[in-house]
Amino acid sequence: MPEKPIAIAVHVTPRSGRDEVTGVRADAAGADEVCVRVTAPPDGGKANKAVCKLVAEALGVPKSRVEVASGHTARRKRLAVDAPAERVDAWIASLPRC
Repeated sequence: MPEKPIAIAVHVTPRSGRDEVTGVRADAAGADEVCVRVTAPPDGGKANKAVCKLVAEALGVPKSRVEVASGHTARRKRLAVDAPAERVDAWIASLPRC
């Protein structure tokens, strides 16, 4: 990771029917969080790995550049992403509201 990775708030639904980024919504504080569904179960970090892979693919960066910074065992997580801020902001802005 670089000196200052970009933080992305995500809400994860494990054991979903498919792997997908469904959109973006406001959390309780009014900040945007990306809604992600993964088929992987939340056992042994499998869902976390699936989330990182899915977000990396969506941003067009290697999966090694996305990691869970906090919320390892929670549905609400903060990802640290090594990508240009403009790319991350544009991606989040392009997502539908969920």
